[in-house]
Amino acid sequence: MNTTIITWKNSLRTLLDFYEAKRGSIYTFYPMLFLFFVLINIACYWWAMFTAFPDLTRGIAGQHYFKVQFPVGFLGALFDSLSFFVTLYIIRRALNAQKNMEYVSHLSLDLVIALLATFWVLYVFSFAGWLVHLFESVQQDLSGRNEDYREMLKDALANPFANKRNIYFGLIMGVSAMLPTCGHISMFLISFFRTTFNKRLN
Repeated sequence: MNTTIITWKNSLRTLLDFYEAKRGSIYTFYPMLFLFFVLINIACYWWAMFTAFPDLTRGIAGQHYFKVQFPVGFLGALFDSLSFFVTLYIIRRALNAQKNMEYVSHLSLDLVIALLATFWVLYVFSFAGWLVHLFESVQQDLSGRNEDYREMLKDALANPFANKRNIYFGLIMGVSAMLPTCGHISMFLISFFRTTFNKRLN
């Protein structure tokens, strides 16, 4: 396992070095990163809508949810772009770790970011719907909407099978926030299989 983690760390260090060599100025990189996450969030939004709630993509409801995509894309990108730099900070700390357990525990903090993204998605949809209704001159109480979404989350945790469409929707919307975690897991698996294969050859 020690060899696997060393290989994993080397792969992660190579990726970080590549990023730092290619990034260029932060003033040009960040707008491009933000736009990338806007597009990712909007793409995930429509993927989730068409596969989980296709009936809401047509008619009057479709017009409403078409407008909702814009604040969803913007607010989702805001979280993802900021968490991107938090992830970079975590990676740098992890690579400086002397012990394997310390290295793994640092990277595990990305799971906290993914968890926070779940609550952020709930707030984003609550606020986005409220904002669109505001432009449509429909009066709604934002705190009431937030409470409705909190109850929806509690119900999903208590009755997952009855709320499978809502859970699926939330998972799809959280794809962008889960990219770092998925990246760490895939790099670990690649390192594990690489070291295992090399041992068998030797």
